[in-house]
Amino acid sequence: MTEAAAQTLDAATDEPPLPKRSALTDMLGELADLWRVTLDTLFYTFNHKREKGAVITQCYAIGNRSLFFMVVTMGFIGAIVVYQIGIQTARIIPDMSLVGATYVKLLIRDLAASVGAMPLATRVGAGIAAEIGSMVVTEQTDALRMSAADPVDYLVVPRFLASVLMGTSILLIGGAVAYFAGMLICNLSFDVNPYVYMNFSMVTSGDCILGFIKCLVYGGTIALVSSQRGLRTFGGSEGVGRATTEAVVGSLFAIITLNLIMSTIGNFLLPA
Repeated sequence: MTEAAAQTLDAATDEPPLPKRSALTDMLGELADLWRVTLDTLFYTFNHKREKGAVITQCYAIGNRSLFFMVVTMGFIGAIVVYQIGIQTARIIPDMSLVGATYVKLLIRDLAASVGAMPLATRVGAGIAAEIGSMVVTEQTDALRMSAADPVDYLVVPRFLASVLMGTSILLIGGAVAYFAGMLICNLSFDVNPYVYMNFSMVTSGDCILGFIKCLVYGGTIALVSSQRGLRTFGGSEGVGRATTEAVVGSLFAIITLNLIMSTIGNFLLPA
């Protein structure tokens, strides 16, 4: 080993180690990056024109390809919830006439949007993160920047618009399927007449407004969180898998957090 190399090695050895970032610092950094992506997405949504057919393509990928999965999932969820409601009601009072009225209020106000958004996040969020993450690791996003195109405008905005539109539609359809699946179970298991079950007397306009707002917010949130994780992908195919997992986990956490916030505010502005 030469003297110059030895001096270089000694200097490198004497350098203090890089400080480790705490989990709180990492989380704040992720939130700041998510906020930036959100603001950029909203800006490009209202100020730039979309490539022809880009939103329609994403609507098909997010909506049509998720329809069967959501219908089956929400059908089973609706059947399970009504069955459990019926069992608990039968233990207290023999009258089952208000099971349908209570269930549809819960479904419209919260259950259809909040519970339905969770399986939707696993299907849509994973797909968005994998698509954008693959583009990042193959340097397609760098090519966009060299062409003076912002990846948020070109990749995120079409998926955001499609997720808001089709996510809301899918959640509404899933809620309807859950309602009629519950009606079938209520009739077969507890001998409740469908006309008695279809009681909307407890539903208010505030329930419908709050439920619809939740559908819109959840659809946009899934796209934003998943896109942000996709744009932060690094490390090849392993990084794409990690980004996909983080997109699903982050979307679910965001849905739960937003559900708490919107339900709390809704109880004051749109009381049940």
